[in-house]
Amino acid sequence: MPKINYVTSGKTFEVPENSNILRMSLRYDGDLPNRCGGGLCGSCVCKVEKGAEFLDNVKKQERRKLGDELLSQGYRLGCQTFVNGGDVSLSWSEEITNFVKKRKPDKLEKEATPQA
Repeated sequence: MPKINYVTSGKTFEVPENSNILRMSLRYDGDLPNRCGGGLCGSCVCKVEKGAEFLDNVKKQERRKLGDELLSQGYRLGCQTFVNGGDVSLSWSEEITNFVKKRKPDKLEKEATPQA
């Protein structure tokens, strides 16, 4: 079974295949910030530190909320992302979380992204 390492909270959990990052954080108290669980608010944005190859494909909602720039830097939405086949390490920061929460999908091209 794969493991999810929530680097920021210092917690690691063994999870079943095809587990959702946010759901596993809620189940095992991984402390990943969250609010809506549907990819709308952006609260669960996290950076994939290791194991990106063990995550499913980027969803439309992630592309709309994060934009290509944040996706290319390794950010994903925990509520939209599933782990398959190997261990994953994730981190998050208040600065990026607040930035993503304020983003409006229709204004992605007009906003400058902070460097993390």
